[in-house]
Amino acid sequence: MSGTPPGERTGGAPVALGVLGCADIAARRMLPAMAAGSRVRVTAIAGRDPARTAPFAARFGCEAVDDYARLLARPDIDAVYIPLPTGLHARWTLRALEAGKHVLVEKSATATLAEAHEVVGLARERGLALMENFAFVHHGQHAAARRRLDGDEIGELRVLQASFGIPPRPPADIRYRPDLGGGALLDVGAYPVRAALMYLGDDLEVVGSTLRLDPERGVDVAGSALLASPRGATAELSFGFEHSYRSHCSLWGGTGRLVLEQPFSPPATARPVTRLARQDHLQHFVLGAEDQFARVADHFAHLTRGPAAAHEEEYTQILRQAALLSAVRAAARTTRPARRPDAS
Repeated sequence: MSGTPPGERTGGAPVALGVLGCADIAARRMLPAMAAGSRVRVTAIAGRDPARTAPFAARFGCEAVDDYARLLARPDIDAVYIPLPTGLHARWTLRALEAGKHVLVEKSATATLAEAHEVVGLARERGLALMENFAFVHHGQHAAARRRLDGDEIGELRVLQASFGIPPRPPADIRYRPDLGGGALLDVGAYPVRAALMYLGDDLEVVGSTLRLDPERGVDVAGSALLASPRGATAELSFGFEHSYRSHCSLWGGTGRLVLEQPFSPPATARPVTRLARQDHLQHFVLGAEDQFARVADHFAHLTRGPAAAHEEEYTQILRQAALLSAVRAAARTTRPARRPDAS
């Protein structure tokens, strides 16, 4: 770093960012958004395969590094983005924090609640920003939905229904690797859980849940959860990667319903549609296109420039999210795929 303490750099200087790994989410969404903005400068990308890392880094106009630890040791790196498999997040988040770097880590931030407490504890101790990359919470459609809720346009919120599912992945996909923190709950299931926290509050409890296990792979491939708040509002959540694609969020109130048709992963060019339904009344609102990943980059840059006290909200969200995911898993009734008739 430039010699100034964490959080005290001049506001105009872009955050010098190092990236650990060449993940697909980094290539498709996060790094293009960062490269297009002015608040973050992608400085170096580290990978274990030079034949892959070099062209990957060249694509974003930065230096290729052949070792994660070497990147963390560089004094010209202010912060680190970690898009590694979930099972590696805690290890490298801790290493980055120990090296004095702010951290933006892909969701889920950790594989367990104990790991979440460990990384947040170290970030607090070092006064460093630690942010879990749920890009969707920064998209303007959710701020617009919150304004309609606060404006009493659907009455008191009674039920949130949220689903996120993707088709089956190739057999070698890391989502099927239990040793790398695979499974649907930590991957796609984290989205509806985060939506429930965002709209219904931080005091949700798990009433019941299911996880569908693939015995051959040793990971959960689908699941559902029912959550409830002390006020009686409920969240009905479903997720998986043995489905057709679905991204859905419905907010059902006492006098109406608000439906977000692209709540979790709208393309940067998409103009999300929100539907407001009341008795004998239906409205469609077409919102402006925006890149939620660009908003993440700006927010993270702002965090790294702010005082340590400004990091507390992100710390708290990481812990609450991890606690709720842990509770969903602990409460789950497990099921297994039906045996195919042609199976031997």
